[in-house]
Amino acid sequence: MRTVAQKRFIVEIGTGADLHGGDVTKAAQKAIKDAVSHSCLCGLFDIMGMENPNEMHVEVKVACPHPEKLVQEEVLKAVPFGTTSLEVVEGGLAVRGLELPELGEGDTIVVALAALTVYVNEHRKGQK
Repeated sequence: MRTVAQKRFIVEIGTGADLHGGDVTKAAQKAIKDAVSHSCLCGLFDIMGMENPNEMHVEVKVACPHPEKLVQEEVLKAVPFGTTSLEVVEGGLAVRGLELPELGEGDTIVVALAALTVYVNEHRKGQK
């Protein structure tokens, strides 16, 4: 859980799609992984003196079709470090694709968007 003493360090955006079966959980996981892959948070360690990446809090906001179908616990597993919180809102995109039963049920492609906000304590290099 984020504390009031923590400050925003970075906001990163990602997109993810499930091309077969319309699984919003899979699309959201891919969106989170996409956002994570855009950033190297070396400044937390080199400048701010963070020693453990689990000291951060990651606030995740996901926009997807049918947010009630999203499995929140599974989605948060895509965040590699820190404590987490999740807000899910209606959004994203659903479009007709191709039905291939061996890849998933239905012909719906779903796209999810994720915004990850990393919060950290105000470390100073050399301080614990």
